[in-house]
Amino acid sequence: MDKALYISMSGAKQNMLSQQAHANNLANANTTGFKADYAQARSMPVFGDYYPTRAYAMSERPSSDFEQGSLIETGRELDIALKGDGWITVQSPDGGEAYSRDGGLNIDANGVLRTTSGLAIMGNGGPIVIPPADKIEIGVDGTISIVPAGQGGETLAEIDRILLVNPDPDTLEKGVDGLIHLKPDADPAAADGAIRVESGFLESSNVNLVESLTEIMSLSRQYELQVKVMRTADQNSESAARLLQIS
Repeated sequence: MDKALYISMSGAKQNMLSQQAHANNLANANTTGFKADYAQARSMPVFGDYYPTRAYAMSERPSSDFEQGSLIETGRELDIALKGDGWITVQSPDGGEAYSRDGGLNIDANGVLRTTSGLAIMGNGGPIVIPPADKIEIGVDGTISIVPAGQGGETLAEIDRILLVNPDPDTLEKGVDGLIHLKPDADPAAADGAIRVESGFLESSNVNLVESLTEIMSLSRQYELQVKVMRTADQNSESAARLLQIS
């Protein structure tokens, strides 16, 4: 049987995988600090006997776009955005360290500083815990200072510093949890004092809405073509079977 049927079937499946990548980007267009995923396709040769015109298609997500999104002013004292390169270190769900650009911070009932998704922010000695305070300030270097509850405004105490890192982008990858992780063979990232924090701002997603929507439409048309090829291959097979019956 002509391998066109299997090739078009695999092509349709890979089109759906690419659509998932772009749909995920669109779904996170308003997610603070989200980094869009790239999606690309490449041809793969057919193993065994095949026609030169036959090639499988394979979709893959080679990396993510680490370009900075635009800064949105909120005026909220616990909202921060990083200017330029760099990452906020958070505690991943498995207890390890991961990186994010989500600067919408909150304090839970136990005083732990967390992102909007509930991940603990890491400081010099682990997750940052904020004691009761009348005022909180986050400096340009990530230093957290407070005015302790019940004390005068002239009493400003430094309690911790957000762990900001800037590892080589080639050592980073996005995990299934949506967070940025170091690759297994990469060296641990050290704190970088050159990273600057803008308090009262949030970083928007860097998803290009027009590009993502256009790609989804293009992939949808490609999917329809793949289905048409499958129908044609099936019709050719039926015609060949009828000819064999006649002979």
